[in-house]
Amino acid sequence: MTERDPSNGPAPHDDEAVERQRQARDLHRLETGGGEAFPAGYRVAGLDESTRPDPGAPAVSTAQRGATGRKTSTGPARASRQKRRTWTNRALGALGMLLFLGIWELLPLLGVVDARFLPPASAAIAGLFENFADPVFWVAVWDTIRAWFIGMVIAVVSAAILGFIIGSSAFLRKFTNSTIEFLRPVPSVALIPLAVLIFGVGIESALLLIVYASFWQVLIQVLYGVADVDSVAMDTAKSYGLGMFSRVRYVIFPTALPYLMTGIRLAAAVALILAITAQLIIGSPGLGAEIARAQSGGAYVSMYALVLATGLLGVIINMVVRAVERRILSWHISVRSEVNA
Repeated sequence: MTERDPSNGPAPHDDEAVERQRQARDLHRLETGGGEAFPAGYRVAGLDESTRPDPGAPAVSTAQRGATGRKTSTGPARASRQKRRTWTNRALGALGMLLFLGIWELLPLLGVVDARFLPPASAAIAGLFENFADPVFWVAVWDTIRAWFIGMVIAVVSAAILGFIIGSSAFLRKFTNSTIEFLRPVPSVALIPLAVLIFGVGIESALLLIVYASFWQVLIQVLYGVADVDSVAMDTAKSYGLGMFSRVRYVIFPTALPYLMTGIRLAAAVALILAITAQLIIGSPGLGAEIARAQSGGAYVSMYALVLATGLLGVIINMVVRAVERRILSWHISVRSEVNA
């Protein structure tokens, strides 16, 4: 008995083989632009030669289902899920804030703490809205933002320049390592007596603390970023004859930029903390000085309203810095994965 040639098609009455061959033929016509109507399951995406199934392959290929074996999402469906997830996160954040304010409201009402020294949250929030109509409040806000911004600019520019210079030289990294590790842990508040002796109670004293604290946040991140440069990419740039400045621009800077933005985001929060601290302790003009003045005068509701204002200012600064970071690093995988999460 002679064996049947498989090239002649499936044997008669072999229903399963006939069905597989029909499915493969339909997929082939779909790829080549055939005009016949096909089941809805096939209208997903055209398949290239490497992913076309043979007659024994499943009806839906890997290209149609994705690497995980599940059907890939369409654009509108994916956007809809991301929108729902975003609103879910926002709702959870709002719920956590309401829970915090609720606990704050109940503590003085239940007598857990003295209401004279910790007024209810509703009273503090009402005092905050009253401050919005007070020009003195906005002057204090401006003084705080000005000290924060000037300190941030000085710290970021100086730390970024020194970070790229030190990180690009193995000798400088070894030469400065001990000095950096010695100075970095020194708390900025320990410099308050020195700042007052040198600059008095003006904005310069606050700037000294802000710059010192923010400088290390940026410098350390830039050093990590420069150290993370791919040696193969650097050798390739050298083989193409790129000079030092060209290598920094096209190889080192793109690699270190995500680290730099992380350092700026961390430094922004630290700078605001030190700005308020300097104003609170030294007496430099700003929200911190207003908090100290309200506390010394026994106006505790106004004091907590100003504390809420500093928290609100911190949230706004963080949102702005994060928006700038996402805009600058829109090409980086960390931002793209955050957006698609």
